[in-house]
Amino acid sequence: MVRIAPVGRALAVAAAASLALTACGGGSDTATQPSESAAAPSSAAPAAKGDGTLTLGTLLPQTGSLAFLGPPEIAGVDAALKEINEAGGVLGKPVVKYDTDSGDTTTNIASQSVDKLLAQKADAIIGAASSSVSESVIDKITGAGVIQFSPANTSDKFTTIEDKGLYFRTSPPDKLQGRVLGDLVVADGNDTVGILAMQDSYGTGLADQVSKTVTDSGGQVVERVDYDPKAADFSADVAKIKAKNPKGIVLIGFEETSKVVQELVKQGMPASKHKWYMVDGNTSNTNYVKMPPGTLTGVKGTIPGAAAPEEFQKKLMATNPKLQDFSYGPESYDATNLLALAAEAAKSDAGTDIAKKLAEVSKGGEKCNDFKSCVELLKAGKDIDYEGVSGPVEFNDAGDPAVATIGIYQYGKDNKYATKALEYRTGNIAG
Repeated sequence: MVRIAPVGRALAVAAAASLALTACGGGSDTATQPSESAAAPSSAAPAAKGDGTLTLGTLLPQTGSLAFLGPPEIAGVDAALKEINEAGGVLGKPVVKYDTDSGDTTTNIASQSVDKLLAQKADAIIGAASSSVSESVIDKITGAGVIQFSPANTSDKFTTIEDKGLYFRTSPPDKLQGRVLGDLVVADGNDTVGILAMQDSYGTGLADQVSKTVTDSGGQVVERVDYDPKAADFSADVAKIKAKNPKGIVLIGFEETSKVVQELVKQGMPASKHKWYMVDGNTSNTNYVKMPPGTLTGVKGTIPGAAAPEEFQKKLMATNPKLQDFSYGPESYDATNLLALAAEAAKSDAGTDIAKKLAEVSKGGEKCNDFKSCVELLKAGKDIDYEGVSGPVEFNDAGDPAVATIGIYQYGKDNKYATKALEYRTGNIAG
């Protein structure tokens, strides 16, 4: 096992420092007509027949605690679909898309949305963003012989979850993000660390990995609080952290982090005195802008994914000019392209057939990086290796990306983080 080189301890570390990790693991419907793995199955998926038209559904957050992630994810899907249909569609027909809201775990919106998408004969569902939401509907989706493909799930649970070989994701398990973040915290000189994490599969899993990495790197987690994200008040949780006076404070959560931040300031632990660190679930350019300027100055956050090229950001902005975050837009774009290419390779739009070709189109063949060039190679009888905007996207046997990148970002005085990362760290994830 090769560890990630911490920034502080190895200033000459390459941005793509290699590491080997063992992978083991929160609306209204709009129809566009036209609009726009094989993971080793642990049990047989139900037989499914395609109807000749690739139908995709999105289960992405329009409301709830991760609503800020919805716009870039939806823009990523729409940008890919535009290119796919302009290139002639899939199996000679335009791809059909239906959009639904995933909500969060406080509602039953996701389950209702899945019911609608299944009734609309979706062959694959892109989403959810929240690991806990995906976990709540995965049986319903895969049990129907439909692919569930998340652009943003990072919980380690999905590496070994019962999925009938029909669950895939373009974001890496939190083993990787937790290692990057834990190393970063200690490298920044924090030998004592406090962790405030939301209590769900995402929060506790990521907190476990951060804790382990901090300890392995010579630091000490002096207090860890797993809180109820639905709580109206976080004063008691923050007070526990204050009592131990850690140099660094890791915040793992969703939009409720804005309340935690306000409580940290209120209790005398601002970012100017303690170093704060965030994760993909709360590193946002919309959640903190109304706070006093400078509240988040210097705060660092980690987000899975390679740099979104300026050209790609413009592509997303053309789809949605109001975008302020680009998080998981590349992963959503890649998920859509991979599904379309796998359907072409399978010569079928049935979910079970597409799943068997996802790994094949993601590695081992002639490299290509957009649907048009990739599908031309497929039609010429060639094996392809789709190189995504979010990274290489080579699936391992668990349906996880075998190679992934984590970006490290930093906030300025305007309480927004610069979309250009301080550093990117890339690692291999063994399945």
